[in-house]
Amino acid sequence: VSVRKSDTFLNHPPPRTDRKKELLNDDGPDLQDFISGELSEKNKWEEYKGNLKRQKGERLRLPPWLKTEIPIGKNFNRLKNTLRDLNLHTVCEEARCPNIGECWGGGEYATATATIMLMGDTCTRGCRFCSIKTARRPPPLDPDEPYNTAKAIAAWGLDYVVLTSVDRDDIADGGAEHFAKTVSNLKERNSQILVECLTPDFRGDLTSVEKIALSGLDVYAHNVETVRELQRYVRDPRANFDQSLSVLKHAKKVKPTVLTKTSIMLGLGETDQQILNTLTGLREADVDCLTLGQYMQPTKRHLKVDEYVTPEKFAHWEKVGNEMGFVYTASGPLVRSSYKAGEFFLKNLLKKKKAEATMTE
Repeated sequence: VSVRKSDTFLNHPPPRTDRKKELLNDDGPDLQDFISGELSEKNKWEEYKGNLKRQKGERLRLPPWLKTEIPIGKNFNRLKNTLRDLNLHTVCEEARCPNIGECWGGGEYATATATIMLMGDTCTRGCRFCSIKTARRPPPLDPDEPYNTAKAIAAWGLDYVVLTSVDRDDIADGGAEHFAKTVSNLKERNSQILVECLTPDFRGDLTSVEKIALSGLDVYAHNVETVRELQRYVRDPRANFDQSLSVLKHAKKVKPTVLTKTSIMLGLGETDQQILNTLTGLREADVDCLTLGQYMQPTKRHLKVDEYVTPEKFAHWEKVGNEMGFVYTASGPLVRSSYKAGEFFLKNLLKKKKAEATMTE
């Protein structure tokens, strides 16, 4: 995920010598950086004296609340081995997500969730926050992928799966049919599994959105990524806030029972008022679910972290989101767009059913 450098930097790029120095800086955080050490204990967070707001030429250190334990269990290892055998990609691994053990682990009281990446690992866009490979013409789609992916997922015994993909602007429908086939194949094999699709914006083509919204999925997700004001700094020029909003609106229009969901990164230099305005716009578009997480610079070539947002501030936005009427708001430094997706969905489903039962009594 990503950050803008500051208005001054963006409007007046630094001299080539300064840019060269910047590129020679260390790479982005690795999984090991997130694994908990002495400072990760909550009672020591207040002792942290490091800078949270980036000064010119500075690269911020990870604060203690971004360090976490990585729980590894039997389910985690089983999933990892199956993925390797079937040559499937997960965003969980590609993005070096620190929540991987928590989501994959499942267990007696938890929901086992994994995020599968369809259509290869090469994107046609170049957002400034994302470290995935880019090319104008990525390799062609594997026509067997929807079937093979569904077969593998059904065999895992997952409660909930998130299907996502790179942007494929080189394909007429952006890969929408590929998504839809994967969902229908999966639901045929296991009608009980809950499916979320985290989709591209398909260049605003609502026919493609409709294909996926009507495929049998349970949650339609598309990320706006950042506040309206920072879109052109953070995302590829082909993406924008209104186009993303139209995707979420149309999914709900053609399938009113589907839950819609989006995600925002903080730490890009956005203001509180900009966040509030963005959340208001999302609610006006009837978006149901929201996640907010900390932007992390993936490599030295990407935008630097402008600010590390405190856990208290994330808790504030969770409260605001819930008060605004989002079905759920997951907000925290380590939260990612698919963080514990199944757990949130199932809890909400049970809550809704309970409320409906009370109303009919």
